[in-house]
Amino acid sequence: MIVIGLIGRIASGKSTVARMLAEHGAEVIDADGLARTVLDVPAIRKEIGERFGPDVVASDGSIRRDVLAGKVFGPTRNHAAALDALEEIVHPPVRERIEVRLQQIRSAENAGSGPAVVVLDVPLLVQAGWAPRCDVLVRVICDASVRARRLAERKLSPEQQQSRDAAWLRRFRESDVPPEKTLTVDASGDLAYTRSQVDRVWHAVLGSAGRE
Repeated sequence: MIVIGLIGRIASGKSTVARMLAEHGAEVIDADGLARTVLDVPAIRKEIGERFGPDVVASDGSIRRDVLAGKVFGPTRNHAAALDALEEIVHPPVRERIEVRLQQIRSAENAGSGPAVVVLDVPLLVQAGWAPRCDVLVRVICDASVRARRLAERKLSPEQQQSRDAAWLRRFRESDVPPEKTLTVDASGDLAYTRSQVDRVWHAVLGSAGRE
């Protein structure tokens, strides 16, 4: 099993790169999707409501993600502490689900389903300590102006954009990204431009593993 980890800031194009790798045959583990399932667990909802206040819980019991985001993303120490608290609640069950899926894929591979390539699409992959588990890291970069436009299309204000970047940078250390196993994809351009780079990455990964 080859594990590819994606690194990049919000709106850099990681999801697009993940989708293109999936088209090549990779199995994508989407941490954001797993986090949404975690937020549906009643005990998790209860804990979040108790920690962050009843206003983060909608009338149907679901978590109001926009309200919660306003409490954990921002420039102050209180925001940073709130983000740490949220991660303490959400990250362990998400990590457990990722580990279970990795084990399922490895078991299927050992049973003869063929070699597997797995993509970890984790928003804070390096910060959460997943980099050592990856055979290859793909750093997805994007021009700041393009990211700003994409985030504006998602209805995020400049202040919200800055708070997301601040959260990403807070525990990011370049030394945690080994250059010898890191490839780069520039997702600033059109899809064809990005796809050509993803194709290059795919062949490089399989070539280094002797699977081409």
